[in-house]
Amino acid sequence: MNVVLHALRCMGFTGTNRVATATGLSASTVESELIDLAVAGLVTHTPGTFGGWGLTETGRAADAENVMSEVDGVRDAVAGCYDDFLVLNPELLDICAAWQTRPGEQVLTVLTGFHTRADAVLARLSVALPRFGRYRERLTTALGRASAGRPEYVTDDVESYHAVWFQLHEDLLATLGIPR
Repeated sequence: MNVVLHALRCMGFTGTNRVATATGLSASTVESELIDLAVAGLVTHTPGTFGGWGLTETGRAADAENVMSEVDGVRDAVAGCYDDFLVLNPELLDICAAWQTRPGEQVLTVLTGFHTRADAVLARLSVALPRFGRYRERLTTALGRASAGRPEYVTDDVESYHAVWFQLHEDLLATLGIPR
């Protein structure tokens, strides 16, 4: 499994540093891997202020093939976690909507309770496929930052709780081969 290629699949068009954050790899390691993937025709790069990296159709197909081989033997466990995720997903969307209309300590307290339940699902998911452990770390970091007075980490930052949750959702769909 190429974690850099898969991160791009889940994040969409983005920069090196965001891929590094998502994968837990250093920016230089990610950049080197992205260059290799570009040479192989799996990703493209657009330079400039609004530039970044994105998958080619060949890259998307290669990632799908990698994921299918990775999930063999743990599909039932991942699918069970996805079912639990689907129960939690509307609740998070409601929390984010509440935050948008009335941000504050009360909504943050609800998000903290939600996080405890979500983390339990992610713990099981991480046992089935260890790469999902990065989502646990990233969600915990986002919640910690929001709780420490950085409210943009609930919904407004590229590493916000909501953004990471969205990437987790994309990853679950890609892992299980479910179209959006």
